[in-house]
This record gives sequence, C-alpha cells and structure tokens, in this order.
Amino acid sequence: MKFAIKVNQQTHAAGASKGEVIADKARYNNCRLTSFREFTAMPHIVRHTLSALLIVFLASPLAALAEGQASDTDSPTEPQGQLPLQALRNFADVFNQIRLSYVEEVDDKTLLENAIRGMLSGLDPHSDYLDASSFEDLQNHTTGEFGGLGIEVGMENGFIKVITPIDDTPAERAGIQTGDLIIQIDNKPIKGLNLQESVTLMRGPAGSKIVLTILRNGVSAPFEVQLKRDVITVASVRSEVLEPGYGYIRISQFQSRTGEDLKKELAKLKAGAKDLNGLVLDLRNNPGGLLQASVQVVDEFINEGMIVYTQGRLPNAYSRFMANAQKPADETPMVVLINGGSASASEIVAGALQDHRRAVIMGTRSFGKGSVQTVLPLSEESAIKLTTARYFTPSGRSIQAQGIEPDIIVERARVEALTGSGMEITEADLAGHLGRGDGNGEESTSVSRKAEKSKRENLAANDNQLYEALNLLKGLKIMSMPKTALLNTDTVTQ
Repeated sequence: MKFAIKVNQQTHAAGASKGEVIADKARYNNCRLTSFREFTAMPHIVRHTLSALLIVFLASPLAALAEGQASDTDSPTEPQGQLPLQALRNFADVFNQIRLSYVEEVDDKTLLENAIRGMLSGLDPHSDYLDASSFEDLQNHTTGEFGGLGIEVGMENGFIKVITPIDDTPAERAGIQTGDLIIQIDNKPIKGLNLQESVTLMRGPAGSKIVLTILRNGVSAPFEVQLKRDVITVASVRSEVLEPGYGYIRISQFQSRTGEDLKKELAKLKAGAKDLNGLVLDLRNNPGGLLQASVQVVDEFINEGMIVYTQGRLPNAYSRFMANAQKPADETPMVVLINGGSASASEIVAGALQDHRRAVIMGTRSFGKGSVQTVLPLSEESAIKLTTARYFTPSGRSIQAQGIEPDIIVERARVEALTGSGMEITEADLAGHLGRGDGNGEESTSVSRKAEKSKRENLAANDNQLYEALNLLKGLKIMSMPKTALLNTDTVTQ
C-alpha cells in the first residue's frame, strides 16, 4: 500500500526534489506501525500505563507475534519489518522513569516531541524535527520575509558583527554601520550565545521595539540604538559594476525567487555596459536553500545537459535536472567565488558550472554538504526534515563530506601595497614634455595614476579574492582579443 505526502515546493530544504514525496508505507511505518500523525494525535493513550504505551508502539506487529514469534528473549538479529521488542521496552521504561522521577514535571507532549527530535538528530546533522517555531523560520528563510531589523551579521570574538545593513530597513535608517559590534540586545549581554540564538533575539513581530548596544570603531564608549522591527524582505541577489565592462553578482542564499532575481540583475548589468566582458558570481558564505533555485541559476548559464541528479533508497528519490535547451544561455566569461561557507545549493551551482567548463571556480574548498533534505509536514504547525538522497554533479561526483575543489585556490588574505617614499613623478608631469605623437588617448599624470591605484588598492585590501577574480577575467579578455594590427616596416614613415 502506498501513500503520498504533498510537499509545498517552498518548504523544501536545499536539494529536495520537486513534486510529490512518495514513501512506501511499510518501510516508513514498519509494518503498519502507527504513523507520526496518528501517534502525536493520541497523547491520552500514553498517559495511562506503561503497558498502554507499549500497545501504541507495537500496534500491528502484535498480530505477527501472536502466531508464536514473540518471546522474552529476542533474537540478536530482528527479521526485516519486525520491531526490536527489547529496544521498545527500553524506550518505554525510560519514558516512564522520566515521567515519574525527573526533578520537574514534564508533560507527555514535550517528551514525545523530544523523542522524535532525538530519533531524527541521531541520523545525521541535517535531519531534524521542526516544531511550530522552527517550521515558521524555515518558511521565512525560503521566502525571504520575516520580522526583524534588516542587517546581515556574523560572529567576531563572541559578539555580533554587522556585515552590512540592508537598504531601506530599520537598521539602515537608524544608522547602523558595517563593522559595528552588537554587544547587548535589550540590555542583555550576548557573549556566549551562538549566531542563531542572537539572530532569534533580534527578530520579532513587526512594530515591536528593540534596543541594541553598539561598539563602533572610533567611538570611545558603547552606545545604545533603539529600533522598531519591520517586515524585512531579503533580496537574495544583488549586483554592481566593478569596472567598466566587468560585473559582479552576489547570491546570499537560494530562495524561491532567486532565479528570477538573477535574470533581472544580469539584464541590469548588460543594460549599463556597452559590452559585458566578464562576470564574477559570488557564492561565498552562501549556506544554500532551495534546489529548484540553484537549478534555475545554472540554467541561466548553460545551453544543454545535466545540472544535477539525486539518488536515494526509494526509486522516486532519483531525480535528474536538465538545462532548458530551448532557451539561449548567457555566455559572458565568468569566475565563481566559493569558500568553506558555500554549502548545498551553492555547491550544486559551482559543481555544475565546473563540470560543464562554463566558469572558473576560485577561492577555497566548499563545505561539502551533498545530501538532500525533504520537508514532510506532520501538521499545519510541525514537520520533519529528513535526509532522503544524495546529490551528484553532472560528471557523477559526490560532494558529500568532500566539497568542491576550486580550479584556482586563493585564500582570503590581507593585501597591502608597497609604496615608495615621496611623490610619484611621471613624464607627463614634467614641464615642456613632448606630446604623445600618435594623437590617441590622454596623458598619464601622477594625479590620474594615483586615483586608479587607490581604487585597485582598496579592492585588493578589502577583498583580495574578488580582486584576483577580476584580474583573471581581464586576462581572459585580453587573450580572447584578436591580434593587434601591426605596422609593416615598409609603411612606417621615414
């Protein structure tokens, strides 16, 4: 007997296959063992006695045991489909001991949810039980909307460091700056909290107030900033022009609208440049997101062929995602930046573009999460996130626990230019200097060189990996240009 669970595509974790998730009932419910929905709907049964709890767990296997297969001494190896009775007895004993002897009274619902959570977390680091709060956070993450302040943050020395305030958000309007350290939230120190716990404290209902204590470089003492939370819509894609002819696109996470946003930003870059000679796609510190969004991103840059495929225990866990051959792909030369924070959907994109030789992958080895999580709703307010498959790049590589090795390894470093003493003087600065003689281009003075040098040094100092990616694109452009027309010695004016 089969049953199907419809999964909303927006609640898929990174790598989840689209469509229905169909499971074999005998495999998931262990010979018609009461399902999670039925089990969590029967708390009144487990409130009575230990034997009643065993009845809930044993369910239909009792019918088989009644034929003489039951005994107090279970065989070391249980036949497939038969429940391990001693393990169930142990669970029931532990459950009962907690109810009777724990220092504080714990309700049965909490115990059962903890049991489910432990059962899933014991499988791998990514399978999990999603209660109402976690389920809502997951949906917010994939849609990009939540109540908060509008800042991208990281951790530094145990404090929250502001990476950037998002445009037109409470944080930006309150004057929060890049590099600010948040040391207290509502007068509570955050030292010792992890990043997720701190972010949870900053989020809340739109309109609610929050006080941040800020430590800012150049300001002698910490100061407080009061903000009012608002509905934050996170744009997962942004772009800018690095230099004339060279564009930059940053994807911070893969959301339901990332594919469409990428098209818009790419079109904007092309509209603002006569020729787009090169593109940097930045996937650093991108933790992943929706599989379908990563497929759409790759499809924008390749004309045909496989993008990614998944394999699992069940036949329906095998999925192939192909490029749309009917749609012309963008052919701009490209460098993709990755690092140890690039995971899951980011690795799908980097791996596919690398296998198709569509882009040069630069940076450091990626995280190495090559597994597929499918979100299976249990109710309107809860779900389980279960690892159901592994994904593979078009060449058949598994990224699980290995990651994507860049084509060119560039470690993040602090780069400082060596400058000579005194002011740089050029030929063009000298009084009475000769003109160029060919009538082409402007003269290069010390002032113009200083402006160009300052821009280069700022990029190299702030982001040396991006600086190297830009230089590589320039080199590719130079090598692809037709040979410069050379003058014949006979035609040179004597």
